[in-house]
Amino acid sequence: MDEQLLQIFEENTDKFLSGEQLSVKLGCSRTAIWKHIERLRQEGYVFEAVSRKGYRMISKPEKLDIPNISSRLTTETFGRHIRYFDEVDSTNNTANALVKEGGVEGTLIIAEKQTAGRGRMGRQWHSPKGKGLWMSLILKPRIPLHFTPHLTLLVAVALCRTIRQLTQLPAGIKWPNDLLIDGKKISGILLESSAEEEKLHHVIAGVGISVNLQAEDYPEEIRGIATSLAIEAGKEVNRSELLVHFLQELESLYKVYHEQGFAPIKLLWEALSVSLNKAVRTQSPQGLKEGFAVGIDDSGALIVRQEDGSLTKWYSGNIEFGASS
Repeated sequence: MDEQLLQIFEENTDKFLSGEQLSVKLGCSRTAIWKHIERLRQEGYVFEAVSRKGYRMISKPEKLDIPNISSRLTTETFGRHIRYFDEVDSTNNTANALVKEGGVEGTLIIAEKQTAGRGRMGRQWHSPKGKGLWMSLILKPRIPLHFTPHLTLLVAVALCRTIRQLTQLPAGIKWPNDLLIDGKKISGILLESSAEEEKLHHVIAGVGISVNLQAEDYPEEIRGIATSLAIEAGKEVNRSELLVHFLQELESLYKVYHEQGFAPIKLLWEALSVSLNKAVRTQSPQGLKEGFAVGIDDSGALIVRQEDGSLTKWYSGNIEFGASS
């Protein structure tokens, strides 16, 4: 039914088609037509609906042009092997399966849609078709296992710098793994590692970027806390260009990290952070923790000043901001 409906719209480009016309052509109710159009919207198709005129298809989702992306990349390793999918449950799941089959460092797994994308702490990540960049990168860093948290901060720095350079939007990093614009989330980073006897085998760096989603693409419960680059910029952002620049920036910083250590990454992170010099709180197994974020240490932990002036370190958690002091 979806394919038949799309064929009718494509045969009537720029024309409004009423629900009644469509229901007669397809032999179903107008309610069924509405449901099919809503499902197609979730797949990335854009429709205009006007009372008494009907529906008009404005645009359909554009797929990433992988050969074009590959030809534009100047990286040595990152993105040199790309596994592209129309739909997967999770790019991290796909990457984990691939690395077990011998997937090399820098292999990129990217999908137009995730049906079970996930963020930290098992949260679901909203990944509609053709609207974002939903991807995972296989990394095999030459670092001790306990340095793995550095990579989350490194990926965040690379992505934040890319977004600022390409869109001029004031993206900032919320510790430890989110990117925000004016307090709303545009991206999340999820790193999953594999190790044995304290030896790091590989890391899967999962990155979700809300690129061209519109407000109606988000579930109602997250519209107040999520945004996209297109919403903030007032225009669509070229996904391919964003991907190329991100991979190049990430590989560059990855090399700096291996050559010079965490210190230069830490400085960049602090300059891009929206978490520092703010009152913060988080729920822990021991209860609510509160304080004032003053920096990160050499392990990537958040340094928090308590009410009594003492300093403590938070190694994980989902922070919320309080009033600045």
